[in-house]
Amino acid sequence: METILNIIKKEFLQFRRDPKMFGIILVSPIIQLIFLGYAANFDVNIVHTTVYDMDRSEESRNLLNTFESSGYFSFDNYVNNYEDLQEDLETGETIVGIVIPNDYGDKINKRQPVKIQAIFDGSDGNTTSVAAGYVNAIIIEYSQKIFLEVQRKTGKKILSVNPLEAETRVWYNPELKTRNFMVPGIVGLLLMMITLILTSLAVVKEKEIGTLEQLIVTPIKSYQLIIGKLVPFAILGFVSVVIVLGAMTIIFNIHVRGSYFFLFVSSFIYILSTLGLGLFVSTISKTQQQAMMLAIFIVMLPMVYLSGFVFPIENMPKIIQIITYIIPLKYFMIIIRGIILKGIGFAELWQDGLILLLMGMIILYLSSLRFSKRLE
Repeated sequence: METILNIIKKEFLQFRRDPKMFGIILVSPIIQLIFLGYAANFDVNIVHTTVYDMDRSEESRNLLNTFESSGYFSFDNYVNNYEDLQEDLETGETIVGIVIPNDYGDKINKRQPVKIQAIFDGSDGNTTSVAAGYVNAIIIEYSQKIFLEVQRKTGKKILSVNPLEAETRVWYNPELKTRNFMVPGIVGLLLMMITLILTSLAVVKEKEIGTLEQLIVTPIKSYQLIIGKLVPFAILGFVSVVIVLGAMTIIFNIHVRGSYFFLFVSSFIYILSTLGLGLFVSTISKTQQQAMMLAIFIVMLPMVYLSGFVFPIENMPKIIQIITYIIPLKYFMIIIRGIILKGIGFAELWQDGLILLLMGMIILYLSSLRFSKRLE
């Protein structure tokens, strides 16, 4: 035990001699949380709109005022022909073009069916689908308003064309903010970056400067060296988790609804996988540059893409969905988002936690065996 503690002390002394390491551990998580929290945002708050109003009547102005009063639509340009509307869409100055026909006012006054045209820039599918949802919702609301106005003026009880309505309730993220979904996942992302990359770089660095060979010739056993090397990075990983959770609460006002204890236990289980992967990368790398490239492109990027951090797993091809079952970050994303956003705990997440534990133990064990053989 004393030997392991001495190795741990040596690692922390090396951290203290390297100011850049403290920047990576203490400052980098907050900077990345801020950048990703604000940049990774799929919300559509402003829909830039071009209007082609061929009618120019009071009724068409009322319709356009309804769009503007919603707070989502910004009428950036009014055009007099389709060519100008097309130009705005092609240059990306507008997301949607609203075209009102020249008989719109007459048909509204005569209580006749009338159609308006909404032309969308579909190059960004997510933005377009959200904007289309806004347009449909406003049109339905405005149609209902006209229906009620007719009923009020005539005094007749007319059967509504929409007798069935759904009263919706949104749980866990009532404002439907992308940030509330993305930020908790950043905890897992940063934890992977710190433990995986730093572990692989630290071990390879000792190879480059020759200190690892000096440790090999000492009576230190391989398991003592492995534990002494990994424990400091596990501690630094937990420090990063605390920093990120604090910044998440202060900066984005996202609070942990579930158990902190279960969150930290899950983080420890997840760290087993990332430390094991970092140790594995160190065994197949000869330089720090090589270790960095392998850690990022061979391990990190596939885990980020296939974990559900950004892209829904349900939308992936079946073969890719099968591959995601071997991604540790996938299970940690489910756990941490469940704890932070939904407030659920062990009773609901024990299966994901168990799978994550088994994967972590297997990865760490196999990586340790490979590392031990390389030492021998």
